[in-house]
Amino acid sequence: MVMKPFLILQLRPETDASDDEFAAILAKGGLSADRVHRIRLDQENLPADLRLEEYAGVIVGGGPGCVSDPADKKHPVEARIEAQILSLMPAITARDHPFMGCCYGIGILAHHLGATVSKDRYGEPVGPTVCQLTEDGQADPLLQDLPRDFVALVGHKEAVQDLPQGCVHLVASDPCPFQMIRHGQNVYATQFHPEADGDGFATRIRIYKDHGYFPPEDAQRLTDLCHSAPVTVPPQMLRRFVERYG
Repeated sequence: MVMKPFLILQLRPETDASDDEFAAILAKGGLSADRVHRIRLDQENLPADLRLEEYAGVIVGGGPGCVSDPADKKHPVEARIEAQILSLMPAITARDHPFMGCCYGIGILAHHLGATVSKDRYGEPVGPTVCQLTEDGQADPLLQDLPRDFVALVGHKEAVQDLPQGCVHLVASDPCPFQMIRHGQNVYATQFHPEADGDGFATRIRIYKDHGYFPPEDAQRLTDLCHSAPVTVPPQMLRRFVERYG
């Protein structure tokens, strides 16, 4: 039987960050390049004839954009990327098609569902954070039998302010209550980065050091902090997503 590929949608306009993220998704998800269809939305639009049923699942990477930014403040490329990914969400949620949105992806899912995404509360500086599985998280197929408490890598200016309608709350942290949610049975989104490790975050710290996530002079300190973080559980979630739907 021929296995369906996974559709990987990337939102980062910076090629070195995009390539590093793509390699991380493949490695942590246990995917080979011939099992995926990669689209960089900064460079091309979604195909007009895209058929979700041809894909085992959709994985959306992170990016520097914020859905809560006013339209007139968004860079044209970021505005186009956002419009493209949002255009796919009605079909994703209506069909309950397997979906894993990473970081930016939770904002996209929540915004599509009508929840508030803003910079008012719950933003987190770049670095490791301690997360906890909720009771529903401990029962979720992707998370069951994983440690209740684990370390993940984060860095985001905006956050989901309330649980979106129709969603189950799976993972929380003290600084940011909505670290992972599920809509329906198969549509997942995380605020943390399930594909990331210390090396990957070191690359992003270098690339985004002037993007307002942290004072530029903190770059080396944050790099060392991320390298020392024991990030072992989040990649298992991405691997389980691929194994379950692939």
